[in-house]
Amino acid sequence: MRATRIVQKILANYEGETPGVKANLCRMLMAGKLGGTGKMIILPVDQGFEHGPARSFAPNPAGYDPHYHYQLAIDAGLNAYAAPLGPLEAGADTFAGQIPTILKVNSANSLMSDTAGKNQAVTASVDDALRLGCSAIGFTIYPGSDMALDMFEEIVEMRREAAAKGVATVIWSYPRGEAITKDGETAIDVAAYAAHIAALLGAHIIKIKLSTDHLMLGEAKKVYEKEKIDIATQAARVKHCVDASFAGRRIIVFSGGAAKGADAVYDDARAIRDGGGNGSIIGRNSFQRSREDALAMLGKLVEIYKGKA
Repeated sequence: MRATRIVQKILANYEGETPGVKANLCRMLMAGKLGGTGKMIILPVDQGFEHGPARSFAPNPAGYDPHYHYQLAIDAGLNAYAAPLGPLEAGADTFAGQIPTILKVNSANSLMSDTAGKNQAVTASVDDALRLGCSAIGFTIYPGSDMALDMFEEIVEMRREAAAKGVATVIWSYPRGEAITKDGETAIDVAAYAAHIAALLGAHIIKIKLSTDHLMLGEAKKVYEKEKIDIATQAARVKHCVDASFAGRRIIVFSGGAAKGADAVYDDARAIRDGGGNGSIIGRNSFQRSREDALAMLGKLVEIYKGKA
């Protein structure tokens, strides 16, 4: 496998990293139908932990089987498949080497009380990622939570261990918790801040949600208005988050969120592409559809990121 110039340029931005980390980033960037383009589509299937099995898989019962998701990601030509420990172990031998994988090493669940701090339990290790042949670990942080500082410290230590062992780190940076309003969770100033925090913590790949034009933070709002920062369109907001990710020196992908119509998914991808983002990490909007519909949708997304749709 020879890295394209686009991929070599991206890897050059990671100046402090070990060859192992760069090799795993290269492996993901060169995989699948978008291999070599600098764009990525990742299938994440951690929703069973987050929302429960019925909410996640009842719309498409084939999804109860972890092998289904491995095969879907492979057949769709995606760059990577991300999941917690159990699902990856359930197919690690059958699908070994067929698609880069990301081990989600912390998780939350919907059975916690509303009074519990917004946090996630560490449910897997870097050594698990090595044992399963994963290219990266994935870790969620909740900027705005009273537990955020603990989460930051956890991922700094895990990232250090992962990098020393040649494994890349993906940070899911999702603002939520006691300091964040519901509208603030997707406000553009908060989203850009979340992306920047992930970059500061050493994320090799940053995952955030697409944002709205809402501004939650009073002091930040003054700057946005004074400097006339363009946040009018989704593409402009994506660009702003790319700028917040070290001026595009870090790979940044955007989550698909709850299930929605196909046209909305395609519009999101075009905005990500046009704003300079690296791609999509799309779960429920793919695996909750039938396999046929999911493959058609993912195929169309590939064409969008190639600039053909």
